[in-house]
Amino acid sequence: MTRSRLVNRNIVAGRGRTSMRLEPELWDALLEICRREAIDPGQLVRRVEEQGHAGGRTSAVRVFLLTYFRAAATEAGHAEAGHGAGTALVRPKAIRAAEAVLAW
Repeated sequence: MTRSRLVNRNIVAGRGRTSMRLEPELWDALLEICRREAIDPGQLVRRVEEQGHAGGRTSAVRVFLLTYFRAAATEAGHAEAGHGAGTALVRPKAIRAAEAVLAW
């Protein structure tokens, strides 16, 4: 049997203290966003929860992490990394939702 890579950590969110299980890379991404936005992880999770994601809290956080960094990706960065043809992207609804969380 393989051992799970998920890391369990406690977060104080909207409904009080709870735990979340995320991959180590996602915890790193969450903490990076918190440093950039000058908020603590509990505040970030509360804001994400307030957006009303159809899935659970952990799913909502995973989607937020992805959309945050997708919104930050630039065409120049993609071209430099050799991704795609460097054409302009349309901002999906999920990216606009992530921006709304941070515009609070």
